[in-house]
Amino acid sequence: QVQLVDSGGGLVQAGGSLRLSCAASGRTFSNLAMGWFRQAPGKERELVAAISWSGGSTYYADSVKGRFTISRDNAKNMAYLQMNSLKPEDTAVYYCAAAYFAPTSIPLEDYDYWGQGTQVTVSS
Repeated sequence: QVQLVDSGGGLVQAGGSLRLSCAASGRTFSNLAMGWFRQAPGKERELVAAISWSGGSTYYADSVKGRFTISRDNAKNMAYLQMNSLKPEDTAVYYCAAAYFAPTSIPLEDYDYWGQGTQVTVSS
């Protein structure tokens, strides 16, 4: 099994920035795509951003395009989500996730491994 630990959440004012980190350990093989999900109270969990194993393909939800950036460092088994220009509607628990997939492609569903979640709260 792959174990994921996500961190970096906190309280920030609107317009501020946060950087989330995800550390992968255990049986981490090649072709491990990674993504970030979020879930706010009363809302469905949604995919915010994802990145292929190669790092050459990325996905962003329309609500975060131009503000969030996903990246990874395969040598360190790490993934990151840089969040800029944060809005109150970004408030949610953010989860790192991973799945084995084609090295140049990204999955939009059926992620197999999950972090514990980290709270992001944006005040107005």
